[in-house]
Amino acid sequence: MSSIRLLQPLEATAGVSLGTVPNIITVVRTVAAVVIGGAGVAASSLVLLAVAYAVYWVGDIADGWCARRLGQETRIGAVLDIVSDRACTSVLCVGLVAQFPSVEPVAAVFLLTFMFLDPMLSLSFLYWPLLGPNDFHRVDRLVWLLNWSLPGKAANTGGVILAIALGQYGLALAVAVAVLAVKLWTAVRLQGLLRALPATAFA
Repeated sequence: MSSIRLLQPLEATAGVSLGTVPNIITVVRTVAAVVIGGAGVAASSLVLLAVAYAVYWVGDIADGWCARRLGQETRIGAVLDIVSDRACTSVLCVGLVAQFPSVEPVAAVFLLTFMFLDPMLSLSFLYWPLLGPNDFHRVDRLVWLLNWSLPGKAANTGGVILAIALGQYGLALAVAVAVLAVKLWTAVRLQGLLRALPATAFA
């Protein structure tokens, strides 16, 4: 296990205000994506759903970039980002299924993974003195590589989306099941890491 980047001090970041630039971007892109996406669902408009996804995607990149560029990475910001991603994705997934009912099996597996299992895994960084899951390579590099590295993130969502965009729903389902398997394996591995923590970590 490599050395963990300690927060200076950990307690000093606990009450950090939400009013940082990256957090404001996260809130704005979430509200915008959910509102536009909701309008797209109501109007059965693929154009609005595409715009909502673009807002979500660009905003998600922008808030992370600003956090690193401005030195405003915080634990509360990481949690906000994780929760906001689920808010955006749920609306867009509903809209996609409404437009293409045959995608429903893929959406069911994807939502089970992304809305239920993945948040618990992503929030596990809070057990360590890390600023977010992007730092998890300091605890376990393989878990980080499969889940929160750039290639890992791209494979976890991009593979399913690309397959759906190409009309390959069978392939999309296979990719979604593979991602679910990776997340289940990660959950088991994380249980081992958590058991290795000193009892004071849970006090």
